[in-house]
Amino acid sequence: MATTDTADGLIQDLRAGSRRTLSKCLSLLESTREVDRDIAYQILERCKSGRGHSWRIGCTGPPGAGKSTFIERLGCRLADEGRRVAVLAIDPSSRRTGGSILGDKVRMAELALRDSAFIRPTPSKATLGGAAPSTRDAILVCEEAGYDTIIIETVGVGQSEVDVADMVDIFLLLALPNSGDDVQGIKRGIMEVADAVLVSKCDADPQAAQRAASVLAGALRYTMTSREDWRTSVLTISSTSGQGFDDVLDLLRRFFGEPRRQVIEQHRKWQRAEWFDAVVGSELLMRLRQDPLFQSARGALREQCIDGVIAPSLAVHRLVDRIHMSIRGDS
Repeated sequence: MATTDTADGLIQDLRAGSRRTLSKCLSLLESTREVDRDIAYQILERCKSGRGHSWRIGCTGPPGAGKSTFIERLGCRLADEGRRVAVLAIDPSSRRTGGSILGDKVRMAELALRDSAFIRPTPSKATLGGAAPSTRDAILVCEEAGYDTIIIETVGVGQSEVDVADMVDIFLLLALPNSGDDVQGIKRGIMEVADAVLVSKCDADPQAAQRAASVLAGALRYTMTSREDWRTSVLTISSTSGQGFDDVLDLLRRFFGEPRRQVIEQHRKWQRAEWFDAVVGSELLMRLRQDPLFQSARGALREQCIDGVIAPSLAVHRLVDRIHMSIRGDS
């Protein structure tokens, strides 16, 4: 580890394979302290691997579907094939304290022992979308550290989880064997962006798993998928026994194969454009919140909304008008 936390020193250690430095860099990305953010931006400026040929994999599913067990089994199989695997496991955060249990490193004990694997439990900070605000940046830093497979485990399944699909190349949805009896249990938005649906725990009740797979495959026929060149598959797996994992690995090889490399790069270009637009809004809001004049005007209009003097939508319209006039230099 570098003796001083300069961006150049951190990048040097990062590229040398220091997992401790990788953890520190990710902590800097997550920090809200201005001094940490400055170093984090310098680190991102030095990252050159964002256009590489890594595998970015998203994984979501309802509670109890076995996401962590699946990721550990998949990560170990990929590591056995010589890949370097980084897992960004997003844990739910308390809305009051921002804290979280961060138990994935314990649940993935076997994978955590691999020299070619890195597991980073990250609090979601109560944001929607199934990922932490710094997840996109974390992917770039992990790739800079030499990890060619980035797996993102989301908080859970829900309509807002589709945001994670905009950060990865392939999006995997885990389903329980009994979910086929009630397709409404899995939101349509998730089905539309899933590149593969994996019915887990098939060893417990093989017949139920096959029924669920059949129902889900039927539902997918009526679902508008987000890719024209890829047909969403439904597989049955057991993370305990390893059943079905050869099929999962074959699916990944087909998805990331040479014929689809250009398609993936085009998709990443679209993702970077969406990322830019999203960050513009969040950065502007953060800067405005630090401005005393904005805070004063916002507080006054907010009080008027609370007292019923003005409608909230009109108050926000007037607040934005003031910002616009201030930018133009109007009195």
